Amino acid sequence: MAADDTTEAVQLSLLHGFTPSAKPVGKAQPASALPIARVLLDSPLPHLDRPFDYLVPVDLDTDAVPGARVKVRFGGQELPGFITERVAEADTTARLMPLGKVISPQPVLSPQILRLAEAVAARYAGTVHDVLRVAIPPRAARVEKEFTPEARAESADAGSGADGDSGTGGGSSAGPAVAAPGPADAVPGPEGAGANPLARYPHGPRFLTHLAAGHRPRAVLSSLGGYGPQDWPAEIAEAVRSTLLSGRGAVVVVPDNKDLSRVQSALTARIGAAAFVRLTAEDGPTPRYRSFLQLLHGDVRVAIGTRSAAYAPVQDLGLAVIWDDADDLHAEQRAPYQHTRDVLLLRAELEGAALLLASHSRSTEAQRLVASGWAAGIAAERSTVRAHAPRVVSTTDSFTMERDPLAARARIPHAAWKAAQDGLTRGPVLVQVARTGFSPALSCQECREPARCRNCSGPLGLASRNGIPACRWCGRPEPMWHCGNCGGTQLRGSTAGAGRTAEELGRAFPSTTVISSAGDHIRTEIPDTPALVVATPGAEPVAPGGYAAAILLDGNAMLSRESLRAGEDTLRRWFTAAALVRPATEKGLVVVTADDSATVGHLLRWDPASAAERELELRRELGLPPAVRYAELSGSREGLDAFITRLELPEGVRAVGPAPLAPAVVPPSGNSQQRDSRSPEGQLGGAGGRYRTLLFFPYTAAPAITAALRSTKAAASARRTGDPVYIRVDGTDVL
Repeated sequence: MAADDTTEAVQLSLLHGFTPSAKPVGKAQPASALPIARVLLDSPLPHLDRPFDYLVPVDLDTDAVPGARVKVRFGGQELPGFITERVAEADTTARLMPLGKVISPQPVLSPQILRLAEAVAARYAGTVHDVLRVAIPPRAARVEKEFTPEARAESADAGSGADGDSGTGGGSSAGPAVAAPGPADAVPGPEGAGANPLARYPHGPRFLTHLAAGHRPRAVLSSLGGYGPQDWPAEIAEAVRSTLLSGRGAVVVVPDNKDLSRVQSALTARIGAAAFVRLTAEDGPTPRYRSFLQLLHGDVRVAIGTRSAAYAPVQDLGLAVIWDDADDLHAEQRAPYQHTRDVLLLRAELEGAALLLASHSRSTEAQRLVASGWAAGIAAERSTVRAHAPRVVSTTDSFTMERDPLAARARIPHAAWKAAQDGLTRGPVLVQVARTGFSPALSCQECREPARCRNCSGPLGLASRNGIPACRWCGRPEPMWHCGNCGGTQLRGSTAGAGRTAEELGRAFPSTTVISSAGDHIRTEIPDTPALVVATPGAEPVAPGGYAAAILLDGNAMLSRESLRAGEDTLRRWFTAAALVRPATEKGLVVVTADDSATVGHLLRWDPASAAERELELRRELGLPPAVRYAELSGSREGLDAFITRLELPEGVRAVGPAPLAPAVVPPSGNSQQRDSRSPEGQLGGAGGRYRTLLFFPYTAAPAITAALRSTKAAASARRTGDPVYIRVDGTDVL
């Protein structure tokens, strides 16, 4: 740290209410070798997002390793941080403060994670501290005792004489026990499709061959496997198995715990339970930190989990996999709001690893990678699609409308009822609805005006038939509601949720079991016996033998959302549900009730690649993401004007705004892990005089623009003048 940097640090500390320490450095004896530690402070302030030099006392020399957690004095306070490196000389002649203490000698901030965090922060105009908050799990001191040199030596001695399975819970240093089959077994031909689910795709075996040879192929997979022994978790497990044959590790990231359980079962069957660990907050802090340290020390080489697993410290990473990259659960809900897909893209580039984006559909971002030649598309031939995909019928086509003119007005047309009746004779039937709850939206019985809360003007909903109407925003009940437009006191349901649909189907099929999977009661799997399964998007349980039929309701409601991605998201949810249905050769049938012929047509043809290609071309014509990148700046009008005035942008940036922000409403989702409100920092909505400006720019100019955004925000933070401006880059739910 240079002398002028030291003066600046003191000035910044004073600006933020700190007082420099009046205590002298003292006579602490520095370490003989590499006596300077560069520390990245655990501080959310943008202008402190850089390493600072500290002196390493001789008594902390052994524990103060790069990556260790420490505490240091800064601006009169004791702040936590991470040692990024040890060097021989400081960049300043000023007297340095010594390290306060080493919280843990475990090198949890590995060089690979640090480089990735820096790259993610640069891409999203954020701070490295915010990225590391997601990447490194909280410390569990009791778990660290299992990974001391003494404990690991004892574990190795005990394991050398044992024949049993070591499991994944301890600190064993044994590597994953993966069999090394011959080439024919590792990558079977089409006749071995039962063992290799990727053999049904023309380029699937070649992809596995490259992985087993230690290469770094990059592919986008349009999966046909929804259930059974050749489902998508089996495809991912086969790719991980081929990577392990090359001596490298793998990372698999999925949207939620339902998908995580399926991947865990598939990997257990192919590589063994001792060869991988889970990284998810749902497991609790102790198991999560133990799994993190096992990866850090090389005990295992495969990590599976949700968003934070993208940063798993896998040694010698060979493959990064993300399932269903268009799922909004992959977008981090805290600053800098990074998307898991981009994190893995950056990591694959930094560490020279292969990449696999797999999904039943195909996102426009994935299509851009294929169209640019950066990744190859893996899809089945038409003959294979016809053999594996179900028959899809639209209730709004000309043939059906001639036979049933009222089909367009009915929520469940006659063709859907007929499909459910026939399907129940052969197995379970899936009914996909858009919303959870009973009646998530209410209106006046007399004038049809939407019912609003008197407290916050939020929409009123009904949790059950005999329940009390309550606000979906603030939760306040409205037992004595009256319409502000006509004075009426009677309510009617504007939309039907999963609960009401299940109740209606139960009355229509009195002798049939009705299973609901939505909200906080999501089912992972159901038996193959006849039953009606009502589920919201993302909460569909899996039938081991597949569904006999599926009815996709509320398509028009999903397509009419005010979102740039409404059509893309709706089609993705349809493909996800339809993939759980038996093929047409086994009389599998999917009935879709939406009247958008373009979107429905892609499902009828089972052609997700063409849908993504068409959508991407439309975005290019309009200059919208992902054809371009963009940033959202939000804050008060005065704060935005001051920020943009100081912002130095290159040519080619298109600015839209500033425009006032209205309160944002997020449509309910079937996944219980999804948030029902926007960021608490308020940059995605809210009243109180908030405005936003959108900046659209090409990919070639993105590094310079995000760097300018970071530096301007850091300068504003250091001055601490004016209203704050919040930055979000490439947000998935802004447009």
